[in-house]
Amino acid sequence: MSRAKWILLIILIVIVAIQLYRPAMTNPPIDASRTVQATAQVPPQVDAILRRSCYDCHSHETRWPWYTKIAPASWLLASDVNEGRQEANFSNWAAFDKPHAAKKLDRICKEVQGGDMPPWYYLPMHQTAKLSDADRQTLCNWAHGEEARISAGLTPAERAASAKAD
Repeated sequence: MSRAKWILLIILIVIVAIQLYRPAMTNPPIDASRTVQATAQVPPQVDAILRRSCYDCHSHETRWPWYTKIAPASWLLASDVNEGRQEANFSNWAAFDKPHAAKKLDRICKEVQGGDMPPWYYLPMHQTAKLSDADRQTLCNWAHGEEARISAGLTPAERAASAKAD
């Protein structure tokens, strides 16, 4: 067998072998009482934007398309979703205490205004997730309003803890 055929055979074996490792790609059950809709004031327009542009990585409602079953894409996507869920999970928004929820809301605005969310590499396969300027403004208006509502309800102890964490 020629050297080129050996190299192709080795590449083929490696491609097949990497398919054997499957990262966990699950959607945990959703407790409706812990969602952002249950714990914050989310207008329908904001809910629609979040579901269209954020939920694949920031909720337990991830849509796992066909290419998520092929390594190494599966590894990258599972890692991105896990990281996204750790940063802000709209299905488990109640996990954040009030000061942290307020900070998450501020960060949401900064991320969408800066064009960092949704990430550029996500958009080619998910064109509907692209945020318009109006979408960005809607999310920021909501985030700032909700952040102010939460901050106004903080107890003195929560304010002190929040200030200390900054």
